[in-house]
Amino acid sequence: MNNKLKNYIQQKYQTMKKNRLIKVVSVLLVFSLFACYATLKKENKNEVLISVMMQGLGQEHYTDMQIDDKFSQKIFDLYLKRLDYNKKFLLQEDVNSLKKYRDLIDDEIKAGNFDFFNVSLDLIKKREDEARAYYKDLLASPFDFSKDESFESDPKKSSFATDKNALKEAWRKALKYQTMTRLAESIDVQDKAKETKDTSVKPMTFAEMEADARKKVLKSNDDWFKRIDEYNANDRLSAFLNSITNVYDPHTEFFAPKQKANFDIQMSGQLEGIGAQLQEKDGNIKITNIVPGSPSARQGILKAGDIILKVAQGNGEAVDIVGMPLDEAVQLIRGKKGTEVRLTVKRVDNSVIIVPIIRDVVVLEETYAQSAIVNNKNKIGYIRLPVFYADFNKRGGRSCSEDVKQEVLKLKKENVDGIVLDLRDNGGGSLQDVVDMAGLFIKSGPIVQVKGRTGNAYLLEDKDDAIVYDGPLVIMVNTSSASASEIMAAAMQDYKRAIIIGTNQTYGKGTVQRIYNMDDYLRGEFNELKPLGSVKMTVQKFYRINGGATQLKGVTPDIIVPDAYSLIDRGEKETDYPMQWDEIKPANYSPWTKSVSSYDKVKMNSKQRIQNSPAFKLVADESQNFKKQSEKTVYTLNLDKYRKEQKSQKDDIKKYEDIYKEITTETIANLVADLPSIESDTAKVSRNKEWLKNLKKDPYIFEATNVVNDLK
Repeated sequence: MNNKLKNYIQQKYQTMKKNRLIKVVSVLLVFSLFACYATLKKENKNEVLISVMMQGLGQEHYTDMQIDDKFSQKIFDLYLKRLDYNKKFLLQEDVNSLKKYRDLIDDEIKAGNFDFFNVSLDLIKKREDEARAYYKDLLASPFDFSKDESFESDPKKSSFATDKNALKEAWRKALKYQTMTRLAESIDVQDKAKETKDTSVKPMTFAEMEADARKKVLKSNDDWFKRIDEYNANDRLSAFLNSITNVYDPHTEFFAPKQKANFDIQMSGQLEGIGAQLQEKDGNIKITNIVPGSPSARQGILKAGDIILKVAQGNGEAVDIVGMPLDEAVQLIRGKKGTEVRLTVKRVDNSVIIVPIIRDVVVLEETYAQSAIVNNKNKIGYIRLPVFYADFNKRGGRSCSEDVKQEVLKLKKENVDGIVLDLRDNGGGSLQDVVDMAGLFIKSGPIVQVKGRTGNAYLLEDKDDAIVYDGPLVIMVNTSSASASEIMAAAMQDYKRAIIIGTNQTYGKGTVQRIYNMDDYLRGEFNELKPLGSVKMTVQKFYRINGGATQLKGVTPDIIVPDAYSLIDRGEKETDYPMQWDEIKPANYSPWTKSVSSYDKVKMNSKQRIQNSPAFKLVADESQNFKKQSEKTVYTLNLDKYRKEQKSQKDDIKKYEDIYKEITTETIANLVADLPSIESDTAKVSRNKEWLKNLKKDPYIFEATNVVNDLK
């Protein structure tokens, strides 16, 4: 961009800032000025694209990033990791040849130059073509599974091959491992059929099972390379551009028009059929959230963080979806209500399980706030809030803050001695509803501080002096409690209005994003350049009323309870280049004085109960086992040893299944006011029965009600 035009844009932008025009107008001006640049470089769409994107990031992203060598190095490292994540194509000499660009990408961005991208594209395509011969040749003959050798499954712990022979050896071990896992499954099926005298399973010799396993691995790799062929230059350009945007923070992303459709699928709240939000990352399809009221939620096996490896329709042949684009994976997972899909899933502890799910619609009622009575020495109210929902499309539509208020009022009529608000696995939602909901439990005051790139933070406050409930309050959270959930828990903790009980810190997402369609900022005469795509950009940050950000650190519970995943690092801190924690000036607020003096004693009592609880001792043991398994990335390629290890791991998993069978709360019942609605529908009766049954087996709810008793 010439200096004259650049200075003109900057002057116009600063003038608007001084005039305090609203942000939307300033953004429109900035992007409309990009059209001026488009007239200079009209023939090069990619140059216009990166210029529009970088100017938008430079003017509107929360972080003022310096475009220098350090910025260039971060882009290079992130792009290289994604270019060949599994280290199956590039040689070390290739990486060395690309490193000359490590300090030059910033200069290329400023010049609208794509030399580094073009060189990397030619190189990876060349190596992919060469690798096609490897797997076909290696899978043509049986493997020797009696040899003692091992396979490193974690790409982060392996190096790029020194030469083609070393690369082919890496392929051999990977293919042998893939074949061995399928062979082990077939042997298990045969053994079980013999044990149960199941004549429907066709008997096969070891040689036949081994050949069949290789055949399946061959097809899986054929499909994978077919998908690689369909991954065109535009897809690869998007990956490069995202290596730039993700250096700002993991939630700032470029979407090509096709990828924007995938994003809409992810954010729609559900996948038709099973009810899980998915994300494509590093060649894997990862579950990011389970939709409340969905088949996945009702079954209770799938968890956020699980990676889907294969998808089968009922008892049909499983399709490997590793490396598959998100939209294609969605098509396999979706299906008609009542049909079965079987997902082969890798857990965070590296165990692999098959999860059968009967596709169904999301039961809307189960996404809303629900309450029950827990009789544990005293009568305690329990409210489950799966998400901070609000109907923004119609005035007076349903909102979670109003629903929780009604649940609180119903519990008060039941004369409860305290309330537990369950925000576990609540991924957030409506910010205004957080403010309104927090206001149910305090007189009035600030709830959260919101800060943009420039200027001071502004407060979102509860201005209603009315207190709907002033009794003992406990809030439950876990690592999957994010965004709005963290704001609610943080506000109640800062006011000392509630005791927060949970498993380590919450997720740690304290940022706000906005989506900009870049096509909206090009004048009509440049329609031939469209579509450019969209940018999802981080524009604001949340701060607690005590001044600390919820970003990265999340909320640390007052009472820590063991969890199977508590020793496995999860959350925002595990993403690439997350925005850092910081703090601003605290807001003016008056802490709650009622019951505060007893908090230390309450925490001590809970700690002693947890230490003496058989259930939590077993959970703590399970967490140690999960951590051990998650760190195990080297696998034997000796079939007998592998099967022995797998049996041991399955026995451990089975042992921990008893945790939730042995520990139950006292009586849990529906509210009297809810019975007419529940009993009016047999489907509701069935779902309600299952819901109460699960509550009774939840040791975390049991401990939360113990804390309420201590507060009382």
